[in-house]
Amino acid sequence: MPHSDLIHSFFIIFAGAAGLATVALFSRQPMLIAYILLGCLIGPFGLSLIDQNDLLTEIAEIGIIFLLFLVGLDLPPSKLKNMLAESMLTALGTSVLFFLMGAGVMLATGFNYTEAWVVGLAMTFSSTILGIKLLPTTALHHRHIGEIVVSLLLIQDLLAILAILLLTGFGSDISGTTRSMMAIFVGLPALIGGAYLTVRFVLLRLISKFDAFHEYIFLLAIGWCLSLASIAEKMGLSFEIGGFVAGVSLATSPIAKYIAEHLRPLRDFFLILFFFSVGASLNVVLLQDVWLAALILAVVTVLVKPRVFAFLLVLQKEDKDASKEVGFRLGQASEFSLLLSYIAISNALISSEAAVVLQTATILTLIGSSYLVVSRYPSPIASNPALRRD
Repeated sequence: MPHSDLIHSFFIIFAGAAGLATVALFSRQPMLIAYILLGCLIGPFGLSLIDQNDLLTEIAEIGIIFLLFLVGLDLPPSKLKNMLAESMLTALGTSVLFFLMGAGVMLATGFNYTEAWVVGLAMTFSSTILGIKLLPTTALHHRHIGEIVVSLLLIQDLLAILAILLLTGFGSDISGTTRSMMAIFVGLPALIGGAYLTVRFVLLRLISKFDAFHEYIFLLAIGWCLSLASIAEKMGLSFEIGGFVAGVSLATSPIAKYIAEHLRPLRDFFLILFFFSVGASLNVVLLQDVWLAALILAVVTVLVKPRVFAFLLVLQKEDKDASKEVGFRLGQASEFSLLLSYIAISNALISSEAAVVLQTATILTLIGSSYLVVSRYPSPIASNPALRRD
């Protein structure tokens, strides 16, 4: 894409996002919906004002990397270990039930068994982006509700990485499958160990020596995040898991909170591009044939997920109101669901129609869930001023 086209695309996206976000705020709607709607309106399947969104999608992925990096910065290894241990049973139990839910809906609406298990697998995850973005950092993030949400999302993210490697392996030969397994059982421990040693013997010493130069700390953090993300991708893992490991490895530093606070605007910039690309990727032409299946899958997901989370958390002796809130905050499909749909269709595991069902249902659950959360619970973008927290 020529530079002039890229600048023109950025102008359209951010000017349009600012306009629709203004309308959303006046009408007390979540701004995330404005970004998705903008993608639908001006993307390749809308007015085609921007018909080359591959580059923007890649740029938007940086937003996810920064998001998981910031999550990791708030989770020292000791705290992360305790959180994952407490939430593992709920995460695994919900994953099984959500898989059966998604697969059952696809079979009931006429799709084949392969498409059903792929969609069922994709619907097991909740949105890390939405869950963290709607979680007030000061009011909830460091309280028990925030810890439950973050720990469940982290386990799901790890499972999503395994699912991505699984689907990639199905589309390759035996050597490709072997590489995927090596990435999980050899590459991931090596990445974690290398990150720990680098932080302990290199980065922390540099931070201690030059902590008076804030620009340098900012630059070092960005370089570390993107470097480890790139290394993880080269090892057969993913950019996202590399970003998260980079954050956790730095979480032991006293300056972690400073880094997290100063990277938030950069993360938000890329997340606007991410949500735009979500809307722009929706094929509305194929949607005319499968809209009912997509609607059923979305409605079932939004109705079932919060109740299942709440039920299993109560069984683990969690407070009933807290369990209900966690359920609503996690009651949607995930950005990983979209990624799995792209991988599955490229490997000929699902049809274009099944992919559109999955993508549309995911978008609808993101919109529906954000409405429910911002209207009921504290969040940075709550429509009710009394619920607005950050």
